[in-house]
Formats: sequence, structure tokens, C-alpha cells
Amino acid sequence: MGILGDDPFLEAPCAPSAASGPLTVREVTAHVKQLIERSELLREVEVVGEISNFTRHRSGHLYFSLKDESATLRCVCFRSAAGRLSFEPEDGQRVVAAGEVTVYEKGGQYQLLVRVMRPDGMGALAEALAKLRAKLEAEGLFDPSRKRPLPRFPRRIGLVTSPTGAAVRDMVTVLGRRYPLAELLVFPTVVQGEAAPASIMASMRQADRRGDVDVLIVGRGGGSIEDLWAFNDEGVARAIFASRTPVISAVGHETDWTIADLVADVRAPTPSGAAEIAVPDQRELTAALEAAGRRLARGLHSRAEASRARLAGLVARPGLRRPGQMLTEYALWVDEATQDLTDAARQRLERLALRLEVLGGKLDALGPPAVLARGYSITRRVADGAVVSAWTQVRAGEVVEIALHRGGLRATAEAVVPPAQEADP
Repeated sequence: MGILGDDPFLEAPCAPSAASGPLTVREVTAHVKQLIERSELLREVEVVGEISNFTRHRSGHLYFSLKDESATLRCVCFRSAAGRLSFEPEDGQRVVAAGEVTVYEKGGQYQLLVRVMRPDGMGALAEALAKLRAKLEAEGLFDPSRKRPLPRFPRRIGLVTSPTGAAVRDMVTVLGRRYPLAELLVFPTVVQGEAAPASIMASMRQADRRGDVDVLIVGRGGGSIEDLWAFNDEGVARAIFASRTPVISAVGHETDWTIADLVADVRAPTPSGAAEIAVPDQRELTAALEAAGRRLARGLHSRAEASRARLAGLVARPGLRRPGQMLTEYALWVDEATQDLTDAARQRLERLALRLEVLGGKLDALGPPAVLARGYSITRRVADGAVVSAWTQVRAGEVVEIALHRGGLRATAEAVVPPAQEADP
């Protein structure tokens, strides 16, 4: 049974019973919330209407209402979904919002939780743009790692834009004021309509082929989404990607975003902003040079003062004031050093002579004459003069000479006698 009618969408099997007494506000609100959230229709719905009371909270969430001739629907778009919007919502704008209808219990109000939103009438274009964006992103055309830095002091700047209109005038004015040293080259380009994509690509190729352009500014002034659509063209995006020259995209106003902005090396909020990004400010450069000059002058002055002080210290030294006295002192020092070296050498020689004498005495005590004087003798074979040191070197009957301390003996060996440990058992 449906308590609010026979529509199955409104049926609630677990509806609170009136027999149980009055309901609290919370119970009624919770029941309405349950009824709405059970609806398949309201779980994923698209609503067309005009934005009113638009507010962007500092949290990033968007709060607004959609209204038509006879009704108003409160809406909220959380930050995650708001960041994916391809346009900047504003009051009075007619849009198509897709999402889920929910109930905010605390306020007792139902609202549309917006997940996707697009300007009304741009559905097909928005869908095509989303697909192209996803395709190019997958191919790496938006990759931040491939984006090139801009030259700090460009000598030649190319402007790929319409030669008429406020945008080119603004850029020329800003560039001339900030950095008049740069040469400006305008490449006349169609920036709106069916011929615009081909014209933009041709101008970019022309500028890139020169090889002497340091940076390109590609863009136009503000307009509707349709006016800026040429800068969402795939061919234009690929031309920017293929450019050897760094590219600044300057399309529309700050709130306008195009595929060209995502591919370019740098995105500027406006054409005038692109001119400011492209060149330094001559006033800032002049101030920096003047500051550097002052630092250099202070540094030179400090160096000069330090050198002057050092020179004064050197001049104050006694050697420079009385060089003759310094030479006399050095001569005395040399004489003293020579005498010290002579004395040290003599003492060293005396110690070496004494040591040599001691070692000589030890050598004499161990020499053959001293040994023989203590009663030892030296035996030699007469046949070859070999010194005999073992019994095996002499045969019985062999003639030997025996050297004594004084004189010697010649004898014949009657027999040879081995040591006791070598005798036969």
C-alpha cells in the first residue's frame, strides 16, 4: 500500500505507522529520504535549468540552485567533481546537470548531488572534447615531464594570433613596455570559425621553420565556447606538441580552458598574461643590475681596504725598515748554524771511531792468531792445502801440516780415529 498514492515509486514497505503516535521531524525526514533514494529515476537524472545563487566555497565545493519558470532545485557539486568541469559556472547560465537526488536531513531539503555538468546545447561538443582529452592524455601529450622551460631573455618572439583585435594590441603593448629588446613577429592567423584550425597549424609551422624564434605565443582574446573551439582541435594540439619552439598558450580569459592549454609548455590566463610570462621586466632587470653594481663597488672597496692594511703591516716590519740590520742578523745566524754543524759532525765522528775500535778488538779476539795463542792448532793436508776439520778427510799414512801459535809441525797420520759416537759397536 502506498501512503502517498498509488505510484510504486512512492511506496515504502517500512513506512512508520500513525498508530504508534506522532512522528518526529527526524523520522519524517528520514522516511522521505528513504523514499527518494529508493527511486531508480532519481538515482541518475539529468536536469536542465538556469543557475542562480551560485557560490564557490573555500573548500572547493559548489553550491547553487537550478530554476525554470515555475520551480527551483537546490544543488551541490563537491570539489572532486567541480575540478573536472570544463567551464566556469556562473549565475544566469543555462546548464544540464547530471547526478543523484538526495535529502539533506539537517536542513530538511532535497537537493541534486551534481557529478557532471555542461552548458546547455553543448552536450555533443562536450562529449567529443572529453573523448579527445582522454585520448591525448593517454598518448602523453599533457605529460608535465615533456614541457620545456621558456628562454629567460628571448631575442625574437612569435605571435600566432589575429593581426587585428585587442589581443594582439595588448601583447605588443605589454612586450614593448616590459622588454623592448625583443623583436616581435606577428604571424597572421584566423582564430575563429571553420578555417581557424588549419590557419593556426600553418602559422605555427611557418614560425617553427624559421629556426630563429625563441618562443611562440599562440592564442586569442575572450569569447564564447564556440568562439574558442578551434583551440580544442586535435590537429592544433598535435602541432603544439610537435613544435620545436617553446609554446605559450593564451586563449580567452583566465576561466577559459582548452586542449591547447594542456599541451602547451606554459598556459597563460590571458594574452596579456602570456606577454608578461614570455619576457622579464626591464625595470626589474635595471634594479637588479644596479644592486649588483652596488655590491661590486662594496666588494672592491673592501678588497682595497684589506690590501691597504696588509701593505701597511708589511711596511711596518723591521726588516723592511732596516734591511741592513736584518742581513747582519742572518749572517750571525749562519755562522752559529755552521759552528753547530761542525761540532755535531766532529762528535759524530768521534763516537764512530770509538765504536770501530771496540768492534776491532772483538774481531781480533775472535781471529785465528788469537785462537792459536790459546793452544789451538790448524791442520791442513799437504796434498791440496785443505783445512782438516773431520777424521774422514785424512787417510792413514797421509802427510799433514799442523799450524801452531809459533811455528808448525809436519806429521804422518798413523791412523784415523772417529768420534766415539761414530765408532763401531
